Amino acid sequence: PSESTNSVASDPIEPMNRGTFWVNHQLYHYVFLPISDVYKTVVPKLARKSIDNVFDNARYPIRVVNDLLQGNPERAGQETAKFFVNSTYGLAGLGRPSDRTPGLEDVPAADTGITLAKWGVPNGPYFVIPILGPSTARDTVGLIGDYGLNPLTYVSIFWPYTWLIVVPTTNTVRALPHQMEVYDAATGNALDRYLAVRTAYIQYRNAAVAK
Repeated sequence: PSESTNSVASDPIEPMNRGTFWVNHQLYHYVFLPISDVYKTVVPKLARKSIDNVFDNARYPIRVVNDLLQGNPERAGQETAKFFVNSTYGLAGLGRPSDRTPGLEDVPAADTGITLAKWGVPNGPYFVIPILGPSTARDTVGLIGDYGLNPLTYVSIFWPYTWLIVVPTTNTVRALPHQMEVYDAATGNALDRYLAVRTAYIQYRNAAVAK
């Protein structure tokens, strides 16, 4: 991708972004972090890993469709093989035998935001989404695309209404430990948490696009 694609536009709404970031920080510190700690205490590490694997395996349509949209059928084939191995030998995705399978152990994950970047769409303005955290205009559109490709989005069509609450809640809680670790790593020694997260996010997304 070109430099203009990877660069982020200036921060024209920094005061609003900082305000939202402050609110998010309070939620992370006083709400999400305690929930994460309880989850880690109640659910054993191996079980947490299995739950993460199941949700990651379910995101296969997001990855394979975006691989094809990026004109990379070879990587789409790798994703399909990875999904098959994990869904069968991994017992419906509870395990990840693909991590020990040559050629499948390190397949870069694709998403709609990365696809837009590959097509030359620039990041656009940076802004902070309430609760969700850092994003750009491009990645926000990408989130909408990922939501539409995620099979869990449509689970309520085939299951009782309870599943509309249970599945998203489980997905949110199981992701908290990793998200809290990433946030702490970016802000732990930072003089300005906002700038630290902004820089870390843009660098992370640029690296994902470059793979």
